Amino acid sequence: MRKLHFERNGRRALGSQIVKRALVIAGSKKSISLEPVVWKSLKEIAACQGTTLLALLATIDSNRNGGSLSSAARLFALNFYCERLEIQNRHKVTEPAFHCAIRVLH
Repeated sequence: MRKLHFERNGRRALGSQIVKRALVIAGSKKSISLEPVVWKSLKEIAACQGTTLLALLATIDSNRNGGSLSSAARLFALNFYCERLEIQNRHKVTEPAFHCAIRVLH
């Protein structure tokens, strides 16, 4: 597997830094390791849903079918943004048709 690198200030830097956190969900100690961008995404999703990061992670944990909490959290964030992009793209397709239908009616 090849590691991704990004240029930063003229030097090569590892693009995937992991932040590990320990938490307690439903009385069980859990450990989760995620990239900073995934932590940021989960915080944004929690805020969007009007919940806390811990409550969101508890929901992800209770709905996962095996695998690690870290993997489930990454997939949850990816699916959340894919669904939003799909909705946005659907809106872009239907909006012109809607405006065209309105013009025909007038």
